[in-house]
Amino acid sequence: MLNSHQQAAILGALPDLAFVLTGRGQYIAVLGGRDPRYYHDGTTLVGKFMHEVLPPDKAGWFLEEIRRTLRERRLRIVEYGLNASEVAGIDPAGPRGPLWFEARIQPLPDVFAEPSVLWVASNITERHQLEAQLRLLSDTDELTGLYNRRRFMNALAAAFEDFHRYHTPVSVFLFDLDSFKRINDQLGHQAGDHSIRAVAAVCAATSRRNDLVARLGGDEFIVLMSHTGIDQALQLGERLRSQINLELAALLPLGAGGTISGGISAFRRQDVSIDDVLNRADKALYEAKNQGRNRILLAPE
Repeated sequence: MLNSHQQAAILGALPDLAFVLTGRGQYIAVLGGRDPRYYHDGTTLVGKFMHEVLPPDKAGWFLEEIRRTLRERRLRIVEYGLNASEVAGIDPAGPRGPLWFEARIQPLPDVFAEPSVLWVASNITERHQLEAQLRLLSDTDELTGLYNRRRFMNALAAAFEDFHRYHTPVSVFLFDLDSFKRINDQLGHQAGDHSIRAVAAVCAATSRRNDLVARLGGDEFIVLMSHTGIDQALQLGERLRSQINLELAALLPLGAGGTISGGISAFRRQDVSIDDVLNRADKALYEAKNQGRNRILLAPE
């Protein structure tokens, strides 16, 4: 049988930080989590209410999770981010920057004056950062840093659903480098890679915040322009073409190429899948090639 001193020592040595919280968001006790590599000292929170030490949106979220746990009378598991600067009154010593936690929230027996929960917070910051890095790698083209085909297709599918629900205009600009094979053959694949990266850099610098730019593969790029009609998309595409031409002209020897051709299409009410808009943009691109390259054409009505 453990005596009170032994029980206190064990609770204080808990690897994870544990809070006893009332349904009104008052800190009754703070236990464990003494490792400064992973946790801040939260003992100064005891007796305070969440709305006294947290921003209103954070305090509201925590309170709702506590109340939901008390209503459902079961263990619940949630994840959340919290920065030390968002919690008033804690010891500033400890880890810096945003931290991520997995919380296990368990209703407590009726041993306190009001309904309460045990909130055990496991620091998962390293795991969260690793997962974010893996998501980024899975979405990103290795050569250019732009989004890859998979990420673009997912975004296009989501935009297609929004188009049919809200009828907001969405345009797609598909383009590739003119004479890219000649660049590789005459100057080598390293020059080809430099050209691809130069195009990507112009796209990243020139496109708008809400545009999604991706490299589909090889020398083929595509831009998803949400809330953009086809005429405005043409203006943006021409600006992009002009900037890319200037960049490639400075990068490549005279006569080695250095222009782009593209096709622009927009979602239409009769479209049944994202393939419809992509096929129209692709046809416009190849018509631009047939008409002499270094131009952008709109998909025919």
